Amino acid sequence: MSKEGKLLKKGKVKDIYDIGNDKLLFVFSDRISAFDVILPSLIPSKGEILCKFSEFWFNTLNVPNHMIKVIDKNKMVVKKLSMIPIEFVVRGYLYGSLYERLMRGEVQLNIKPELACKLPNPLFDPTTKSMDKDLPISRSEILSKGLLRKEELTWIEKISIELYNKMAKRCEDAGFIMADVKFEFGKDGDKILLADSLGPDEFRLWPKEKYSVGKVQESYDKQLVRDWLISVGFKKDLDEAIKKGSPLPKPPKLPDELISETVKRYVSAFERITGLKFN
Repeated sequence: MSKEGKLLKKGKVKDIYDIGNDKLLFVFSDRISAFDVILPSLIPSKGEILCKFSEFWFNTLNVPNHMIKVIDKNKMVVKKLSMIPIEFVVRGYLYGSLYERLMRGEVQLNIKPELACKLPNPLFDPTTKSMDKDLPISRSEILSKGLLRKEELTWIEKISIELYNKMAKRCEDAGFIMADVKFEFGKDGDKILLADSLGPDEFRLWPKEKYSVGKVQESYDKQLVRDWLISVGFKKDLDEAIKKGSPLPKPPKLPDELISETVKRYVSAFERITGLKFN
């Protein structure tokens, strides 16, 4: 037992402790993951930024959520919930895994397949929640596996798209495009509450002035790190290992200049969107 309480889970980014009285303590770390792999390098102040960003969104979005209070720089006390084992992704633009799936013919969209183009309407695109590899899951699978009742899934889809639109508007006013976002929900008895965290690890953020359809976008989230991992061949090696069922390759350390630029962009996004100063 640590001073924080009983460690329940050491996640990719945050550690979760049971502190009793149906409360959990989230400790946001400076760890960073990409392609579902925890990287060996730390991003200084990242945990604090993620914690404060989550606090801002929970306070701003006007939807029932599990946050109780923030303590210290990177710690949040939350209500203990029965978590729904799904990541509810809402996509406003054709990018990332959605673009890859479209190119492979795994998903059908009635649009011209241009990288980073805006979708006609936000797309609700849930995935499984895994420490290894998150995979798309259909509405029928969610219902047939008994993960949610039909009315619960309908409500979550509706609220997820509403939340994405609210967040995207706030980001647009700050000079950013929110390309997509990932939500998680949990149950408190019969109530469904917004849960987990909401920061640059949960959404893609592009500067509006640099946006251009058909190319890789400049990013103010961890896409910067993903792009570097692609450029050095790690993503290709990882995909091949997964395909063959081989041991996964060891992720490389991030260059100091990439770490510095990532911190700079996280801080800039936080300050511009929230209107708060990051100390």
